[in-house]
Amino acid sequence: MGDVALRPVREDDLATLEWLINEPETTAPHNWWGWRKPDRMTRRWEESGLLGEEQGVLLVDVGAELIGFVSWHRVETGPSSHCFEIGVNLQPEARGHGHGTEAQRLLVRYLFAHTQVNRLEAGTELDNVAEQRALEKAGFTREGVLRGYTFRNGRWRDCARYSILRDEVDLTDLA
Repeated sequence: MGDVALRPVREDDLATLEWLINEPETTAPHNWWGWRKPDRMTRRWEESGLLGEEQGVLLVDVGAELIGFVSWHRVETGPSSHCFEIGVNLQPEARGHGHGTEAQRLLVRYLFAHTQVNRLEAGTELDNVAEQRALEKAGFTREGVLRGYTFRNGRWRDCARYSILRDEVDLTDLA
């Protein structure tokens, strides 16, 4: 999986990114939430480059091919503390090859290296067994099940919640 890399979004990537987040064939079965405002990511990119203190998006490349993206957003955990929740979406043909696991592993290292956050979270629907395996391979610990947690495709769904802490990741080679 050494050919997986993360990088910032460039202007010429925006049409592909919009396609990845707003089409049933690229988001199904677990990331299809219905139609969203067109050009949503383009507007955010124009404002922030999709990199900020509260949230961000990085693209996932394998070699020179754009296969998906990873994202994160701030979640308040107390009056003076927060964590980030992360997510991943790959093109359907890129799934099942370990690229999602490696992309999430790279995102964990990136966020711990470049922010002071101590905890990263991720959640997935209970029937998304592939993502649960990917999170566990990326070093995340399953914390439990959140019943009736997310509404998608006409019904409420249970989700598995995962986390990883800063001291669980070896960052010594970053120095």
